[in-house]
Amino acid sequence: MERLKEVHIYTDGACLGNPGPGGYAAVLRYGARQKELSGGYRLTTNNRMEVVAAIVALESLKERCSVKLHTDSKYLADSINRGWAKSWRLKNWAKGTTKRINADLWQRMLELCGHHEVSFVWIRGHNGDPLNERCDALSMQAAQREELPADVTFEELFQTTKSRADARANTELTEILGSTR
Repeated sequence: MERLKEVHIYTDGACLGNPGPGGYAAVLRYGARQKELSGGYRLTTNNRMEVVAAIVALESLKERCSVKLHTDSKYLADSINRGWAKSWRLKNWAKGTTKRINADLWQRMLELCGHHEVSFVWIRGHNGDPLNERCDALSMQAAQREELPADVTFEELFQTTKSRADARANTELTEILGSTR
């Protein structure tokens, strides 16, 4: 039986507005070694940043590992621990007639969980855990960086959703006010 290295990962995501500029961070620990990762996007959501933090951390591992991933995100922990993400995948990411939000990230997450042995541990945020607090600070700093890259998948979805909402609002306004011609 293969003996895997045991890695502890702490993650956090932040968003200045939701949606808005966002940041993610992870602290990885293996034995006495520690590594910090962070980054961000110019327009995203807090939930996306929580999931991206875990993805980036798991993708940074150079070999298959046994991972205990600590997160203050119920969305992240419950989606894996309660089997929701696997269920979404079985339904081909559909939610009614639309595609499930963040399907791109959950697909990557499930692939990584299939490669590594990952257990997700929910911890209460802002409760004095030094590594959770460090991730919080790093993710907030990342969200405030200048010239953040685009979260292309989210921005495309956001524009499509915004266009549909604008069209609905215009239709409703026309119904209320009548034609402006």
